[in-house]
Amino acid sequence: MGKTGGRGDFEWVYNDQPHTSRRKEILAKYPEIKSLMGPDPQLKWVVSGMVLTQLLACYLVHDLSWKWIFFWAYAFGGCINHSLTLAIHDISHNVAFGNKLAKWNRWFAMWANLPIGVPYSASFKKYHIDHHRYLGGDQLDVDIPTDIEGWFFCTPARKVVWLFLQPLFYAIRPLLVNPKPLGQLEILNATVQFTVDFIIYYIWGVKPIVYLIAGSVLCMGLHPISGHFIAEHYMFLKGHETYSYYGPLNMITFNVGYHMEHHDFPSIPGSKLPQVKKIAAEYYDFLPQHTSWIRVLWDFVFDDSIGPYARIKRQYKINKQG
Repeated sequence: MGKTGGRGDFEWVYNDQPHTSRRKEILAKYPEIKSLMGPDPQLKWVVSGMVLTQLLACYLVHDLSWKWIFFWAYAFGGCINHSLTLAIHDISHNVAFGNKLAKWNRWFAMWANLPIGVPYSASFKKYHIDHHRYLGGDQLDVDIPTDIEGWFFCTPARKVVWLFLQPLFYAIRPLLVNPKPLGQLEILNATVQFTVDFIIYYIWGVKPIVYLIAGSVLCMGLHPISGHFIAEHYMFLKGHETYSYYGPLNMITFNVGYHMEHHDFPSIPGSKLPQVKKIAAEYYDFLPQHTSWIRVLWDFVFDDSIGPYARIKRQYKINKQG
């Protein structure tokens, strides 16, 4: 794609995010899209199958040597865990049980969280609302790297390190950029998570715990699936802040690649986003899109014009935050 400013500063804009106006326009033209909104009845079964698969894997790996623990963590378990983080992303929009059963979605997200090894779901929900409402918002959207990240991780070698440490930055950045008080759901999330971790450790020892957590860290770092972190909002073409990817990895990531469609219609489950693109094809077919998450990672590392600074930022009035 085209060149952007990868070093020096973010791309500051002074207009609203494009998703708000496009949503209104598409719904006016295709009101049938409203029928796609609401819960996905299959999601709870798919997610539960993944959680149970990982619990079975804990038993299967508990006697393996360490080299095989890390091999299977990267090649298999981490892929499931990364996919579960994307299921949690979907569940944060209440698409497991619907808005009327919002608390069920929160509890189910904690179930989906179990193989990840560390508490994640409740904090993610709290910050992800801001990512949609204040896309690119300075001090509000914690998906945006900090100035220090943009300044320091600007060479190929440093960008590789930054990609490898993505999970660490995603965990720490909210606490520095937009700290929020600890909520009851986060305490419950941590209590449930660490209780299950202890039970697994008590029954099978430390290796299954390392398998789970190492898989989460490795596969949210330098891994083909992690290309979506960069593909979604990094400005590969000047002026465009959200990109979709329609390739085969969507099959194991709850269609997170349909990212323009998701930001236009966050209440539509990932399983139905391809229908949005099909119905409103003229709105999406000619927008910039990615064809490979691996190519995204390659370009991010080796193209000097792309780096942590390659993001669109905008100011929102703080008093809007709620």
